[in-house]
Amino acid sequence: MSVVWLIIIGAAAGFLATRFMRIELGLVQTMALGIAGAVIGGLVLRLLIAVTGALAGLVGAVLGAMLLLWLWQVYNRR
Repeated sequence: MSVVWLIIIGAAAGFLATRFMRIELGLVQTMALGIAGAVIGGLVLRLLIAVTGALAGLVGAVLGAMLLLWLWQVYNRR
């Protein structure tokens, strides 16, 4: 089902991209362009999500460590 979905989405993306950029291509070329664009876009999006996820994890870890250090300082003064 994933390959069929990729073809359908890719064909629609190719059609929309050629219309937005006002380029006339044949049906097969439009579908091939859209499918290739869907693959490239999917890989780039997954990469961005992975990087963003890793950075979000780092930010969360730093904030958590800062919170623990603050709590340690507050209760260590007593």
